[in-house]
Amino acid sequence: MHEPAVVSLTIFSFLLTVMLIMWRPKGLNEAIPATGGALLVLMSGSVVWPDLVKIGETVSGAAITIIATIVIAMVLESIGFFHWAAEGLAARARGSGYRLFVYVNLVCFLMTLFFNNDGSILITTPMLIILLNRLGLKNHQKIPYLLSGALIATASSAPIGVSNIVNLISLKIVGMDLYMYTLLMFVPAMLGLLFLFAMLFAVTARDIPRRLNGSARKPGHAPGVPIRHPLMEKPLPVYEKRRNRLMFRIFLFVFLLRMALFVASYFGIPIEIVAVTGSVLLLGWRWWKLRIPPTDMLKKTPWHILLFAFGMYVIIYGLNNIGLTELLVEHLKPAVSGSLLNASLLMGGLVSLMSTLFNNHPALMIGTLALTQMNLDPISLKIAYLANVVGSDIGSLLLPVGTLASLIWLHILRTYKVKVGWKEYVRVTVLVIPTSLAFTLITLYYWVEWMAPLAGLSHAAGTP
Repeated sequence: MHEPAVVSLTIFSFLLTVMLIMWRPKGLNEAIPATGGALLVLMSGSVVWPDLVKIGETVSGAAITIIATIVIAMVLESIGFFHWAAEGLAARARGSGYRLFVYVNLVCFLMTLFFNNDGSILITTPMLIILLNRLGLKNHQKIPYLLSGALIATASSAPIGVSNIVNLISLKIVGMDLYMYTLLMFVPAMLGLLFLFAMLFAVTARDIPRRLNGSARKPGHAPGVPIRHPLMEKPLPVYEKRRNRLMFRIFLFVFLLRMALFVASYFGIPIEIVAVTGSVLLLGWRWWKLRIPPTDMLKKTPWHILLFAFGMYVIIYGLNNIGLTELLVEHLKPAVSGSLLNASLLMGGLVSLMSTLFNNHPALMIGTLALTQMNLDPISLKIAYLANVVGSDIGSLLLPVGTLASLIWLHILRTYKVKVGWKEYVRVTVLVIPTSLAFTLITLYYWVEWMAPLAGLSHAAGTP
């Protein structure tokens, strides 16, 4: 049993860290409060130095995978891939606001599926703002596209597990490989996303213009933002058809790389090796083809993600050591182990609530650590863990402080002087998020129960 001072300092460190991450005074990088909180937890004694080795083993693979994915996204941005995609987006809308709404959400979904949720927000939000400004839309007409795009981008990290660093870390904690995760999660998560999209359209349809009068190619853009990427001011010496062919080949490479992650997971190969190999190959191609050396990535790569992930897990590990997860286990185990439906609804709802109160990163880690101590049978453990992810990726979106991606999105909107306040945000999410969460969790229950025999899962006691 820890001393009261140890418990108090650990809890204070956690609350202070979460408050600073949500508040981010003067644009404070989220890695700074996470690192500071981790140091306080170490000073308190709730985490000791030998624990750091275990924490490093848990966090490092996930963080490296996400950084490699972000590097790939930055390479694509540097060659104008996303601006090329925006041009295609506007062209395919063919003047229809409703059709543009579908394509915006499809692009945001694909960006998260092929990269990650934070990277999707960072890349698609400025791209969409520039596109919507060129189309001459008013502020209230922009909100359906920007808000739905952000919600879909964040929720889209649920289907495959590799699009969110905290999902990858929790996968490591619970001992589930990427192949099993996708087998049990992809279908219910995709159905949940379709339901979320339908709800978003129903709630925001009145503000979506039926016809788009502007042109995505006309002059005029957000202040201080170039109409095209700087590299595109000197177009590649190829014709339009060759440019399209080149971009399609790059897309195909990224798609095959994403598939390789699942193949690697199935054969027990660390997925970070595949992700790093893919990023190195793409950097090498850019250097050879466009004469752009990879040195720019040393400055642009968000290395702070490593510190953030490590620091947050140290803090959560401290909470675990002072007995928080034991308390959760004591109160939750009877209900979670009672039925699969209870496990899905209870854990998904709990992580959603914790995410709304203090961000989804610590919420999912706390929920996952609690599950590992319940000695659940294989099916109950997996459905409860997957419900945790649904709560972290979908349920957390009720308020804009529930995810780091949402906080980044709000910051980008302020930078571009697009007005989306809490009132406009919650007016939509209070209708779409609880219903989408419940639909996804119930769908998850039926899917896992049906798939259990095919996946070789049983109700035998203990974890697999």
